[in-house]
This record gives sequence, C-alpha cells and structure tokens, in this order.
Amino acid sequence: MNLDEVKRPVIATGGASKSFGAVRAVSEVTFAVAPGECVGLVGHNGAGKSTLVNILNGSLEPDAGSIELDGQPAERYSVAAARRHGLRCVFQELSLCPNLTVAENTRIAHSSLRGVGWRRRAASLIRDKLDEIFPGHGIDSGQTISGLSIAQRQMVEIATAFSRSDHPVRLVILDEPTSSLDASIAAQLLAYIRRFIEDGGSVVLISHILGEVLTTADRVVVMKDGQVVADRPAAQFSVDSLVRAMGSVVRAHDARRDATRNADATPILRHPATEAGASDFIAHRGEIVGLAGLAGHGQTRMLVDLFLSAGGDWLRRRDAQVAFVAGDRHVDGNLPLWSILRNLTLSLLPDLTRLGLVDRSGEARAAADWQERIGIRTADLGNAILSLSGGNQQKVLFARALATSAPVVLMDDPMRGVDIGTKQEVYHLLRAEADKGRTFVWYSTEMDEVCQCDRVYVFREGRIVAELGGNDVNEENVLASSFAGVPA
Repeated sequence: MNLDEVKRPVIATGGASKSFGAVRAVSEVTFAVAPGECVGLVGHNGAGKSTLVNILNGSLEPDAGSIELDGQPAERYSVAAARRHGLRCVFQELSLCPNLTVAENTRIAHSSLRGVGWRRRAASLIRDKLDEIFPGHGIDSGQTISGLSIAQRQMVEIATAFSRSDHPVRLVILDEPTSSLDASIAAQLLAYIRRFIEDGGSVVLISHILGEVLTTADRVVVMKDGQVVADRPAAQFSVDSLVRAMGSVVRAHDARRDATRNADATPILRHPATEAGASDFIAHRGEIVGLAGLAGHGQTRMLVDLFLSAGGDWLRRRDAQVAFVAGDRHVDGNLPLWSILRNLTLSLLPDLTRLGLVDRSGEARAAADWQERIGIRTADLGNAILSLSGGNQQKVLFARALATSAPVVLMDDPMRGVDIGTKQEVYHLLRAEADKGRTFVWYSTEMDEVCQCDRVYVFREGRIVAELGGNDVNEENVLASSFAGVPA
C-alpha cells in the first residue's frame, strides 16, 4: 500500500444534504475521517450530528451529495455495505436486546458466530474485549442485559463494536459513549481509543463533554443548524472557543450557598444510615444536594428510598411532595407511543383534570411554556417522543418533573447527552428554583454537575462515606473519597 492510499479517508461525504419534509437536517456537509485519526464531532442537540452519522452508517441516503469509501465512490451504500467496510456505531440510544444475555447480543452483532459452540465463542469474544477496554468490569457474559446497569450496558455495546469477527474494525462512531460512565471507567475508554488510533484505527467521537473531546480527538468538527461551521485540529480549540463556535456562551458556575446556613433548620428530607460508620443523608429547603462517587455504589438506590420515604407514589397525587427524573429514559421515563406533549405533561394531569376531564388548552400552554424554557427542539409538540434526539428526550423528562409543584425534585443523572449550552441554562434554572425554596437531590456522573451543588454526599460500596460542602466540593476531594472513603 503506497502513501497516497494510506492517506485516503476511510469514509467521506461531499456536500451531503438531507431533509425531512420542510426540515433541513444537514446541508451540504463535507466530512472525512482518515486512517489513524480520531475526529471529535460536536454541536448542540439538533445540530445535525445524528443525521450525519446515519448517512455515514448507511441508515439514511442523502438527498444530494456523495459518499466515498477509501477515495472511491460508494455504489448502493447501505448498513450492510458500511459494516463490510469495517464501520461500527455505538449510539446514545443503546440497541441491546434486554431479554437476551451479553453473549447472545454479541452473536446478533457478529453473524459469523454460528454453528456448534457459538455461545462459547461469543462469550470469549466479548469477555476478552471487555477485559481489554474496561479492566475489572465485573460483567458476566451469561448475564441477561436487563439485569445490567445502564453503565454496564454501555460498556457491553462499546466492547461489541470494537470486537473483530467476520469483518475488520476500521472506524467506530461513538455517540456520547461516556454519558453513563463514571470518571474512572470513562478514562479507561478514552485511553483505549488512543491505543486503537495508534494502531491505525479511526474513531468519530461525539460528546457534549468537551474536555474529553479536546484531550482525545486529533481534529474537531463543529456543526450548527445542519452545517459544518468549524473544522480544525483539536489543539487549536479551548473549551470556551469550542462553545463559541457551537454558538452559545458558557456561564460561570453560580455561586454556591454557604453549606452551614441551614445547619439548624429542620431537614425537608432525611435518610438515616443503616450501617456503622456511614453518614445520614439530610437535605434542607432550598438546597441543591449532590450524590457522587463511582457509578453503581448506591446513589440510585438512595434516590428511590428518598422517593418512597417522602410519600412518593408512581401514580402522582395532586399534592405530591416529590418528583423524580429517571436516569434510564427508555426503562423508567419515556412512553414511546405517546407524543412529546403527552410525555411532558403526564405529571401535570392531576392538576389539569376537573370532573374526570383534562383541560387540553391548559395542557398545551404548559407544554409550550416548558418547551421554550428548557429549549426542546421540535416544530410540533404533537410529534412522537422518539422523533427527538436523545438529549431532547431527556429534556422532556426534566421538564416533566420541574413543571410540577413538588417541593423536592430527585434527579438520577438527568442530563446525559444534553449539550453544554442547555446544561448551563438548566444549571441557572435549578439555582433560580432553589432560591425560591425548592430542594434538589442530584446524582450525576459528570464532575462539572457535581460541582454545581451546595453540598455533596460521596458514596462508596452502597453507603455515604463523606460529606463535602462549599469550596471542598471539587474533583480531587470527590475522587479521594470515592476510592479511599475519606476526603483528601
């Protein structure tokens, strides 16, 4: 293979455009990925990233423009053709079958695993790749997917994409791959991506965590309103300049409250420790309380316990005291057959119902108000919830809880996959609501979000091992408590 062939892009689009009715999703996009290159693809929700990815993987045919593979025009390009070419995708909306085991899901992705002994070979394939990318993962290939946490499912899907069987793995497109992973597991993945690149592989990394894009990608492509607005080496960007290119301004962290100001106040929420050496959980009116630590160490269990202890009921009462934002929108959040409007206003129905009839005009006004306040990108709230990008679906669940009058809102990593501009708007909204006396209990896998909180409880092995407040809420102390059980 000569030098010119090595430099030819694994895949490239030339002036690709795609419309859905009157909506122009991408417009004249030229995009290429070279061998041995990691390209960061960033932009707000609705910027056109998902449509471009679906063109690259053969799921969508562009209305105009071209697709080239290794410098040659692609004839009859499709998902099957993309896979034969070595292209794999890991979507933010995970595609694993929940009723099948890890090994059985691996077989679906790798059709060459057939004949006698395919289960053993599938188990070996996925186990070896999980060990390579995520040492100490603790996932059994015989486990059913429904029994795994969302982070473990994401790890399985990533390992499946990087596993080689019937076709070589040349290019992997990762859409928000660390959105459900804690910092230590995310670091394992990013380190593996660099090793894969050094061995000649290619990666397209889509992430709203801009720091990991800048430290992992060789080049960054910025999309806005369906077009490429910047394409430069990653070293030429900073987080601030990248955000400006995306078209938004990052607000500085809102000032935290003094963690001791409510010391003598009656807690609005309390959960006593059940183990010796663990700390009680306490939250006061108007606080934003964070739950931190390595994923899967009891944070979600605490949120559920708080919900139930506060008189919560999954069938909401008119005077509900607590609202809940689920972390896994597919399992616990979305009603996929319903519209965006119906999904958003579900929690408001007790307040909008009189004599068994729903005030539809009031429902429409409430939905339109929250669409504007939280920035849900859709031309029609009557569209199906699954017509939205993953980040916009998450915004709907977030708005569903905030639209209620509940004085306490519990949030289980609610902003996975939401763009940085919207995150900053949400942070500002949370602070404004807290200033009015609302209490938030917020579990997040993102350190920037943890650092927005007034106080933070750090979890380790299912119990609270540290309480941090004020200036002590920082990445160093959270990580030290997560691993050692005591603040640094």
